Order: sequence, then structure tokens, then C-alpha cells
Amino acid sequence: MTLSSAASAHPSTAGAGKGAPGQADTAAATLAALRRAQPLLWLRPAAPAEGAAPDAGARFRPELVLLARARFERFAPLLAELAPELAGSGGIIESPLLPVPAMQQSLGLRSADGRLYVKADHDLAIAGSIKARGGIHEVLQYAESLAMREELLRPGDDYRVLGGAAARACFARHRVAVGSTGNLGMSIGIIASLLGFQAEVHMSADAKAWKKARLRAHGVKVIEHTGDYEQAVAAGRAGAESDPYAYFVDDERSPALFAGYAAAALHLREQLQAAGIGVDADRPLFVYLPCGVGGAPGGIAYGLKMLFGEHVHCFFAEPVQSPCFLLGMMAQCGQAPGLPALPSVYDVGLQNRTEADGLAVPRASELALAAMATRLAGVYTVSDDRLFADLARLHDSEGLRVEPSAAAGFSGPARVCGTPAGQAYLREHGLQDRMDHATHLAWTTGGRFVPPEEFEGFLQRGRNAIAADATRA
Repeated sequence: MTLSSAASAHPSTAGAGKGAPGQADTAAATLAALRRAQPLLWLRPAAPAEGAAPDAGARFRPELVLLARARFERFAPLLAELAPELAGSGGIIESPLLPVPAMQQSLGLRSADGRLYVKADHDLAIAGSIKARGGIHEVLQYAESLAMREELLRPGDDYRVLGGAAARACFARHRVAVGSTGNLGMSIGIIASLLGFQAEVHMSADAKAWKKARLRAHGVKVIEHTGDYEQAVAAGRAGAESDPYAYFVDDERSPALFAGYAAAALHLREQLQAAGIGVDADRPLFVYLPCGVGGAPGGIAYGLKMLFGEHVHCFFAEPVQSPCFLLGMMAQCGQAPGLPALPSVYDVGLQNRTEADGLAVPRASELALAAMATRLAGVYTVSDDRLFADLARLHDSEGLRVEPSAAAGFSGPARVCGTPAGQAYLREHGLQDRMDHATHLAWTTGGRFVPPEEFEGFLQRGRNAIAADATRA
């Protein structure tokens, strides 16, 4: 499928501010398309609606991004000792920036519309996903504060002391817990276990069996729930509240997670500079981020906007059955009449069932929604068939192995460059004549540890989807 045919196959919807002509009709059309599980592009209104959520600055400060990066650097020597896969990087957890010209050709993205790159977080060490950023940062922050409180660590110390017997004995008396669909649990569970904490992960019903098995192999206690992500988080939170030796990592509310994700922007800026890629008025940067509850993409988008301002355009990607962030953005923009202030996908009749298990979230993070109120360009939705098709395209064109949720970013360029809503966005921002110098960045979020036999199933389903699409065309 070319970019143009992919774009024309689905509707697109431009956002409008409260009180704008046709706003009610636009909102109604968007909600109707969401209820039908149709892929679409929604654009954030230029002006926030009356009563919209306040900026997240009251709960999240920009300096926390720099503090997070400094914390990663302090812990790097210890991480290099605890995790053999980090020895080569000196304990720094980072992913490469990859040009993907063959994937660009496979997607039908013209050179006149810019160049396509991948930020390869699907291959991050320890957790094998983007969750290695926020999840590991929060556990490191907790370990640091606990060690200082117990006088096991002082400012200026070599953090490798935390690998010693005294620190590990201290950590072993404490429990780190989290609720997850999979990847955040992998991140939290494995790093907590490596540091010597008791680690406990509450897994939702849609979590993959191999992720649970990998956690158990690292000595992590896995508690399985029959409900969805929201219920797993609630159970984990409740269990930790009554235990003074428990620390709960709250994916819905945590500034520490958010800061760990946001710090990725600092390294990406260095990678762009090293690759000779400028980001300015004449060279716009478009970033496409798969989105579940919103903490990871929200943190990264926050960091990117902090560095590049109006010259970076961040779009979130969600499954058609789980567009919780899109609904949350619409609600805080005054475009979801009749829905709760923080709506769930169940409120519009959707099932929250998708093969993109990391994105199967019914309700968005309030922290992330507030942070994106004035920063996010838009949200688009993707069918599972398209996720699998792009997974196969990426493997067959570039040899990269990702899980289905990580492929959500690849339909972004078609949404921006090949739909009426996308063209309206480019016109509004004066970008139509500058796209030949644009950079499109698909952030791949997981896949390193997918078992080979499971990946083969993904690949076959993707190739079948491509073949079926070609037959329809």
C-alpha cells in the first residue's frame, strides 16, 4: 500500500476549538468514527477550550528532565556491573537513531515529503522496550532516596556501593510493585530484581504469556488478574498502600516515570546533531509515538517540545479499539459532550481489545493529558491489521523485529502528508513548502525479547494483511 492509498482508505478529522464554527459537527463526526473503530486523525485545537486542564507545570517541572539524565549517569557504573548487556555502553541505556530508506519506499513516502527514521527503543537493554526509560528511572530514584535515608549513600559517592552487601540487604526488605499490560512490568520487575528488591508485577488479562514467563525467570512475583490494565493498576496500588515497606510505581500519576521518558529527548538531540539533521523553521521534525496510558509518549513529547519548541510536531498513535488518549484530549478540549471529564473507551462502546497489548488501556493518564494540553499536535488511530502489515514491512525492508504496538508510528506520515486533515495541519503551520526538508521519526517501542516463534506468527499475519490489501486495491 502506498502512502496515498493508505491515506485515502480512512477518514480524517481536524480538531476545532470550543465555539469555533462547525465545532459540534466536527466533534460529533469524530466520536461517531471512533465508535465505529475507524482509523482517523484528530488535531488538537490551536486554542485550549474554556475549562481545559491546566498545564502540567504545577506537577512537573522542566528541571526534572535534566535531573533524570544526571541520575541515569550516576547509576551507569552500577548498571554496567549488574546487567552484562550494558557493559559495552558503560551502563547507559540508549537506542540508535536509524535511517530506514527501504521502509520509506515500502510505505510510499515520497522524498518530497521528507526522510523517515526510526528511534529504535524496541531494542533497549534490560527491558527491550521504551519502558526501560521511565520504569528504570523511577526504581533508580527510589533506590537512591532509600539508600540516602539509610545512610548507605552520600552525594558524590560511587554508586557501585549500592551493589554491595549492605545495600542489597536493605533493598531486600522492601517491595517494588507495579500494574502493567506487559512492558512496564518487565522494566520495573527486572531492574528492581537486579538491585535486590522484592519485585511484584500485577498483570492484566491481555498480558502476553512470554512476558510473564520472562519476569518469573528473573525472580519477579507475577500476580495475574482477569481484568484490564486499569484493574491491574488499582489492585497493585491497593496492595502497596497498606505496606510501609512497599513502593508502588504508578503509571497513571508518576512524575518520576514521566521524567525518565522526557530525558530521552536530550540524547535524541545529540543524535540528530551527529547525523547532520537540523530542526528549525525550515526543517520540521515530525515524531510518531505509540500511546497507551500516555506516560511514555507524553514524557518524550514534553522533552522534545522543551528542546525544539514549535519546530517539532508530536503525534500519538493508538489502536482503533483503545483510543483513550484521543478521548481524553477531546474531553479537555470541550469536544466530548455527554462523556465524563476523564472518559474511558468503554464510554463510547469500544472493547479495548487489541493485539497491541501495551496499548490496551481504557483511560488516559491525567498527568500526561495535562502536559499535552498545549504541546501535542494530534492523535491518530490504527487498525490491528495495519499494525501487523507495518511490522512485516519493517522486517522485510530493514530487517528490524518489533512487536505489533511498536509498529503504530509507521502510519503517521501517511496521516500527515496524505489526508485532508494532515494537509490542513501543514497549511496552518506554514509547512507545505518545507516538507522536502522534513524529518519523520517513528519511535519503535518494543520487541527485543519477543520469542522467535511468536514473531513468526506476527510476520505471517502481517504479510497476509498486505496481500489482502493488495487484492482489495
